[in-house]
Amino acid sequence: MPELLFNRADVTLANWRTVPYSRWSFEHVSEIVPSAIIPGTRGGKAAEPIGLSALSGISFTGLKDAPSSLSDFLTESETDELVVMKDGRVIADWSAPHSDPTRPHIIFSVSKSLTGLLGGILAHRGLLSFESRISRYVPEVAGSAYADATVQQLIDMEISVDFVESYLDTSGGFERYRRSTGWNPEKPGDPAPDLKTFICGIGKGAGSHGERHAYRSPNTDLAGIVLERAAGAWFAALLSDHLWKAIGAEANAMVTVDRIGTARAAGGISATARDLALVGELVRRRGAGIVSEDFIADFWSRKRREAWKNGDQLELFPEGSYRNYWYETGVGELAAIGIHGQWIWIHPERETVIVKLSSQRLPVDPALDHAIVRMMWAICSL
Repeated sequence: MPELLFNRADVTLANWRTVPYSRWSFEHVSEIVPSAIIPGTRGGKAAEPIGLSALSGISFTGLKDAPSSLSDFLTESETDELVVMKDGRVIADWSAPHSDPTRPHIIFSVSKSLTGLLGGILAHRGLLSFESRISRYVPEVAGSAYADATVQQLIDMEISVDFVESYLDTSGGFERYRRSTGWNPEKPGDPAPDLKTFICGIGKGAGSHGERHAYRSPNTDLAGIVLERAAGAWFAALLSDHLWKAIGAEANAMVTVDRIGTARAAGGISATARDLALVGELVRRRGAGIVSEDFIADFWSRKRREAWKNGDQLELFPEGSYRNYWYETGVGELAAIGIHGQWIWIHPERETVIVKLSSQRLPVDPALDHAIVRMMWAICSL
């Protein structure tokens, strides 16, 4: 039984993403923000814990350039859940004392990677064209930054927008964006619009679309709306029918919605670590008949390498690239990454998938990210 940390009344819309409340709220998002259910196959069940014995002896350089054991690093990096899958079989897992592995955990921008997979499925079925303009599906973007951009540019994060991705913003455009999603308390004197209206009000930035990788979360929220319009169904239902049930995900997942029911495709999905490992295994197996093999192979194509080199996320993977909301590390692995320490890591040659869910106190911590990558490499080296 996970330990109780504080009174439920202590957790509010104003503090749910901050320590210590996030250790509880990241597994109870639907109690804070309105959420739509993404049904799984059996509603979830408790799996017998395996532990870390299969990974005994792993050592790597952790934080402060000091050697670290795996168990020490998991605690130090504020990990909630770890699952390691080898050739389709879970070989190790770990849960923090406060964490419940059967509860969906918010995955923040790993949501983007799931949205990308859903887009690939719909495109393969002829319901969506990546080459089409966004306005074909969402005419309301007329006059915004998105009016002359394509769906592919949207899903590659190559839109030129006048918007700054600033997770610690308390009074600017990003904070207003968060209020439009329902994630922050409203300001009576400065009310935010609903999410779609906010997105359609974003102006174009300097330069042309397709020139540089510019990581902006509203792009993926708009992509979620594009998928809904293309397929004629709500985002949660599409994800359940086309991806979640198809991979055999046992637990229900969830996605937060704004005041009029628009899904937060960019960062609002919650899921269990074991079900996310199935997502990673799907990608490792080049789509496994659920997503087209060509779409998955395109993650490694490095077609957008030049845009990545001109972009704003070069530090983590200097030789990497970005395609369809997935990171390619530059040395063969793929990653889906979310703020506060959410990861899916895929090493095809080692037949390994790793999921790490966390409640890190900082949204972005570059030094910790590099240490986590070293941990992933150490696990995959076995």
